[in-house]
Amino acid sequence: VFDVRCLPNPHWEPQLRALTGLDDDVIAFLEQQPQVSRMIGDLQQFLETWIPCFVTGGRSYLTIAIGCTGGQHRSVYITEALASYFNKTQRNVMTRHRELS
Repeated sequence: VFDVRCLPNPHWEPQLRALTGLDDDVIAFLEQQPQVSRMIGDLQQFLETWIPCFVTGGRSYLTIAIGCTGGQHRSVYITEALASYFNKTQRNVMTRHRELS
């Protein structure tokens, strides 16, 4: 579980509040935040280091959870960014946004 509540929250921007991390305006807002890019890079590096250990250990899956306050903006965006990145090198990357379901 990775907690991303430390990142700037689009919820506090009135024009973004009703949107989600799947919407272009929220994506643009988060892409402008250096901390967000840093968080994604750090998570990518961490996962690239440890995913092979799960594979060689015979694990059939790895669950990664990203959490924020409301589950609408930051966690959704980070999850999608990581899924997009790892879809290029890993099999069967699946996402589920619990609060958007």
